[in-house]
Amino acid sequence: MTDSRKAIVVVGSINMDMVASTPRIPVAGQTLTGTNFVTTPGGKGANQAVAVARLGYPVHMVGAVGEDVFGQALLDTLGAAGVQIDTVARVGGPSGVAQIAVTDEGENSIIVVSGANGKVTTAFVQERAELLREAGMVLCQLELPIDTVAATLDICARAGVPVMLDPAPATDLPEQVWKQVAWFTPNETEMALYLWGVPSPEDAAKRLLKAGLRGVVLKCGSQGAYVAIAGDGRWVEAFPVQAVDTVAAGDCFNGAFAVALLEGQDPWRAARFASAAAAISVTRRGAQASMPTRAEVVAFLSDQD
Repeated sequence: MTDSRKAIVVVGSINMDMVASTPRIPVAGQTLTGTNFVTTPGGKGANQAVAVARLGYPVHMVGAVGEDVFGQALLDTLGAAGVQIDTVARVGGPSGVAQIAVTDEGENSIIVVSGANGKVTTAFVQERAELLREAGMVLCQLELPIDTVAATLDICARAGVPVMLDPAPATDLPEQVWKQVAWFTPNETEMALYLWGVPSPEDAAKRLLKAGLRGVVLKCGSQGAYVAIAGDGRWVEAFPVQAVDTVAAGDCFNGAFAVALLEGQDPWRAARFASAAAAISVTRRGAQASMPTRAEVVAFLSDQD
């Protein structure tokens, strides 16, 4: 049976995460003895695509992996999760990688090396423009070249396709971005870069909406998320859980939020659904491996009522 829903398309990074467990994040010049090491598929784009797929919603990945030992493993993992990968290219050179340190409390520090992600050019995206134009929503992050992100936003703006931009890692953005993005979803660190000195999430959201954005989700960790559209802003509480690994929690939130919005939920109900998905994810280790199924999210929310 053909799925008639308009698919989510993720334009973003695909990485292999190299994760070291450590008692604490090392400071400059310090060597620590870790307690565990694993390699696990990641990349903000791929994480968000898997989050969507695990919730049973159709999703396509636009990106690239290398011809190294990680490339096929990354494709296999995406395909096994239910992500459509026919628009993912194999390119010469290494795949993207991320070196991640995770503490016993679940906090993390990440260094990303672009690899094949750096070869996702504006021409690459233009060749896949028809897929973007047919999407229900497009999810972007900032682990691809900024020109590629800008080209993606331009294609979507011209076609009237809503874009959710996760500004991570935070960097300066072209001025037109603020009028081309439907949902802007920074965390506290990223918000500080774009709105240095703004006293509160509420004030930050007002300023971002005034710049031209249609919707803002300020992800504030254990405080919850502040969700705002023109004329209305509200807090959505976080669910208290015992976190073991916060890697990709924000990606899980974005994927689930997009699914809930496209299924007709209002922004605050959608954020509650996304918060539940993210809460489950932080109780598990790994990036894509931590993403919950829809049944798990529904059961979790039922337990909260």
